Amino acid sequence: MSDTLTDQKVLKGGEFLIADADYSTTFVPEEFNEEQRMVRQMVQDFIDQEIKPNLDKIEKQEDNIAPRLLEKMADLGLLGSHMPEEFGGMEMDTNTNTLICEVMGGSSGSFTVSYAAHTGIGMLPILYFGTEKQKQDYLPRLINGELKSAYCLTEPGSGSDAMGAKTSAVLDGDAYVLNGQKMWISNAGFADVFIVFAQVDGDKFTGFIVPSGLEGLTLGAEEDKLGIKGSSTRQVFFENVRVPVGNSLGQIGKGHLIAFNVLNVGRFKLHALSMGGAKRSLEVGIRYANERIQFKQPIANFGAIKYKIGEAGIRIFAGESALYRVSQQIQDMNKQLMADGKSFAEAKLLSAEEYAIECALLKFLGSETLDYTVDEVVQIHGGMGYSEETLAPRMYRDSRINRIYEGTNEINRLLSVDMLLRRAMKGALDIVGPAWNVQKELGGMPSMDRPEGEYGEEIKAVADFKKLILMVAGAAAKQQMDGKINLKAEQEILMNVADMLGDLLQAESTLMRVRKMRDNGLGNQSPEVYDAALRTYLHDATARMQKNATDAVASFIEGDLLRTFTMGIKRFTKYPPQNVKKLRRIVADFLIEANAFVM
Repeated sequence: MSDTLTDQKVLKGGEFLIADADYSTTFVPEEFNEEQRMVRQMVQDFIDQEIKPNLDKIEKQEDNIAPRLLEKMADLGLLGSHMPEEFGGMEMDTNTNTLICEVMGGSSGSFTVSYAAHTGIGMLPILYFGTEKQKQDYLPRLINGELKSAYCLTEPGSGSDAMGAKTSAVLDGDAYVLNGQKMWISNAGFADVFIVFAQVDGDKFTGFIVPSGLEGLTLGAEEDKLGIKGSSTRQVFFENVRVPVGNSLGQIGKGHLIAFNVLNVGRFKLHALSMGGAKRSLEVGIRYANERIQFKQPIANFGAIKYKIGEAGIRIFAGESALYRVSQQIQDMNKQLMADGKSFAEAKLLSAEEYAIECALLKFLGSETLDYTVDEVVQIHGGMGYSEETLAPRMYRDSRINRIYEGTNEINRLLSVDMLLRRAMKGALDIVGPAWNVQKELGGMPSMDRPEGEYGEEIKAVADFKKLILMVAGAAAKQQMDGKINLKAEQEILMNVADMLGDLLQAESTLMRVRKMRDNGLGNQSPEVYDAALRTYLHDATARMQKNATDAVASFIEGDLLRTFTMGIKRFTKYPPQNVKKLRRIVADFLIEANAFVM
């Protein structure tokens, strides 16, 4: 599937903080072409015909249902949509693969985990780091469904601290002998191939391709989990398992490159899956609100319910806007790298690595939007939300894992800021110059001129968000350089900054989307609905920005300097108050009338 690289310079990862983005070059989901819409329909038809009728079987893991469904997806080419044609893949572009993930996240229940684990963390390590022989041996059979894959990283003593793994690999002639234990391994119950990480010589973290039939490889019982019960999750044990030397993956001692780079893609895909899940969940809530009669009218008529539907709809719209903005950036970077002579695999790896900051932000933004939505859908159902007769409890349980795997949301918050500061220190991003300009601006008188143009206030608000983040992050970095604080030990400050970055990414992406839709006449309804979503999000984001900035600076500054910074915070959070009750109702009323999420 072809894509077009614009003449616009592709923004680097993290550059959204300091660069003015051109909204006319961003991609919005309203622009899907006919071929992409056909792919979306194909995936939805598969879900309707193969997954929905089997949701109970999936939930109970009956009839070997998950691997059989993976094989049926393979018949449609959906296990290799992101893979090179030389191995049997379809080489679809990033936006199309993002769309596939979003649709799969909507109505696939626990099977979403089986699909995502196989196509993502189970296949990409071989594509990115495998030898040509390893790719030829495994990728065609993973793409056609003959083989199913699993990813073995986590251990009882190493979760977020992946490099602390204890599983050992000792070279013995023509094989490495593996001993150790992995836990929380998705697809373990039916996997034919395991991507396993172990310590060679005790301290060289390394990846291996381990076939399931090797002597000494055994599985624990299926875990009894809170949610995603339909996904196979087991412990994997290695007792003197002899893995051929030719099955080591990448360089010895460089396994961290495999683990971290694959997780970048996993975090991005998790956001796409979460957006699909949130849309589906909200649709279930809207339909119930329209059907449930109390006081002689549907509960959808009541303001408290309209708030829930409108707010969830706005958060999903903002999250989807950021999703496809970053998807387009990854796609453009991938295209640029291939034009520069990189291979398919190299370009995929480097483009995902480039936007690691955005992927970390999207991971916690998407999973928390989904969690908010499913929680409110349970509440809309009232007592029925606690009954297994409805979908609400299952969606509620299944959602919770998303804030934990692919790196906890806390880890992703810390990583996003750490990576941003590292890029600045290496000179990959010039944050010092813009931060210094903000400091000089604070020393002058604020302008009394009001922004002009239809979205003047919104454009100014987003620009001020950037200045505010630069002010706070710059002050924190200066305090660290002066030896007054150690940011590694001040995680609360880093998390404040991460939340500000997340709000900026979604606010600017939503503004870009709405402006492009207005210019090009895109969308399913009146621009009034999109404007309502944008202005409500900015109103609320302004309050969050003010609180996060205040909480952060008050953690490491005091006295007259704190008063100065407080004035700066007020200066950069002046977006005019909005009648959010009215605006949320505009969004809610449209969704309620449509009886679905159709923004």
